[in-house]
Amino acid sequence: MPQVKHYGCFTFKAQVTESQIANCFSAMAGMVGRIPGLLDFNYGPYDSAEGMNEGHTHGFIMTFASPQARDEYLPHPLHEEVKGIVVPNLERVVVFDFNMPEESR
Repeated sequence: MPQVKHYGCFTFKAQVTESQIANCFSAMAGMVGRIPGLLDFNYGPYDSAEGMNEGHTHGFIMTFASPQARDEYLPHPLHEEVKGIVVPNLERVVVFDFNMPEESR
């Protein structure tokens, strides 16, 4: 069964502080080990001279054990709680999922 890569790009509102941004990502990282099938979480600020970020300032990548694990994460109460922390701080967000077949891991 394929794993799922779930990645997103954030643009935080202008008035959001670095401390608030850190709190958002800390809350997101706190879901690992607490939501079944969420295997890992990585994040960071945009850091490339390429300039193709379209204004997004931060990104994240999560790995789910399977499409089913991702589907169960979406309505999970902890995910809803974390969205309540993160979403009010965002100006823009893009989220994109793709499957990783076993042979490409």
